[in-house]
Amino acid sequence: MTSSSAPAIEVDHRFMRLALALGHRNLGRTWPNPSVGAVVVAGEPGFERIVGQGVTAPGGRPHGEPLAVAMAGEAARGATLYVTLEPCSHHGRTPPCTDAILSAGIARVVTAMEDPDPRVAGSGHARLRAAGIAVTTGILREEAYRAHLGHVSRIGLGRPSLHLKLARTRDGFAAGAPDKRLQITGAVANGLVHLWRAHSDAIMVGIGTVRADDPSLNVRLPGLAGRSPVRVVLDSTLRLLPSTHLVRSARDIPTLVVTTSGAPAHARRMLASTGVEILSVDAGADGRIDLDAALRRLGDYGLSRICSEGGPHLGDALAKADLVDVCTLITGPVELGEGGGLPAVGPHLGERLSSGHLRPVETRDLGSDRAVTYERSVPCSPDS
Repeated sequence: MTSSSAPAIEVDHRFMRLALALGHRNLGRTWPNPSVGAVVVAGEPGFERIVGQGVTAPGGRPHGEPLAVAMAGEAARGATLYVTLEPCSHHGRTPPCTDAILSAGIARVVTAMEDPDPRVAGSGHARLRAAGIAVTTGILREEAYRAHLGHVSRIGLGRPSLHLKLARTRDGFAAGAPDKRLQITGAVANGLVHLWRAHSDAIMVGIGTVRADDPSLNVRLPGLAGRSPVRVVLDSTLRLLPSTHLVRSARDIPTLVVTTSGAPAHARRMLASTGVEILSVDAGADGRIDLDAALRRLGDYGLSRICSEGGPHLGDALAKADLVDVCTLITGPVELGEGGGLPAVGPHLGERLSSGHLRPVETRDLGSDRAVTYERSVPCSPDS
């Protein structure tokens, strides 16, 4: 129940925050569809009560709206539906969400943002209005844009959104001497990284990171092991060895290798026999993988949210290609000291940060570590 003196916009914000929280639960589980949260609220002003809620199911169907109105049942008649993205109005493998809303007798629909998908793009709102339903949109739009950034990017740019994560010492280094692993961050920061993994469609690294660290790239938080996302390795000449953790577990956790069309055929056959899936793209002028083409290929595959944990060289290459949408720098308390090592922030990423192309939006203390998150200052698409 809400206070009778609460302004209507405050009430709308309150229930939209709940819808966004519901949608956040299934981030990383619904691709190629966005994770949409929905809440059905009944009752007179000052006496509102939640009668239904839903979120896009794993695999992308059913959508959040029909789940929410089904939970509400008869209580949905005359009620308000809060939803984080414009309800779809086109026929796919399931009927349009607008059909479920109209059948339920919803009187008002409040959305956070229009769906950029050209199959929707305002037609869902228009259909609801044409049927006499009151529609309010733009409530907590900025928060919803962040939540649906992967969807916006894949639709608008043809590629997933990319979150670059880098750890560094207090004096700015990601690694010390060759072949010497450097533990930079503590347990709290490491736990956050695993939560990011659980909320991503995929984790991406380069072959250099695999050969140096032999990572597992899974989620190791209690109760969330089943949320390990797709692992992606960028490997232009297919140097990935069958003895690595990624290859040995490829039948348990989907593992993709993006390579060039000229990669050796025998290496393709060997990796394919282990359960690794090979995606080919053209090479750039330097003979390496064209990163823009790689992300577009991953977008075609259905992935919309990628977390890059590939280290400074890959991070700087992604920044040079202007493919970084979000960047988080986690700074630990220790210094590498005399002699230095590999800088965490390369020249191209440094320019993106110093110029404001990537602007700071959040600072968090994580135990003895500090994480600063930057976001692209220019939206993913002109209409965003």
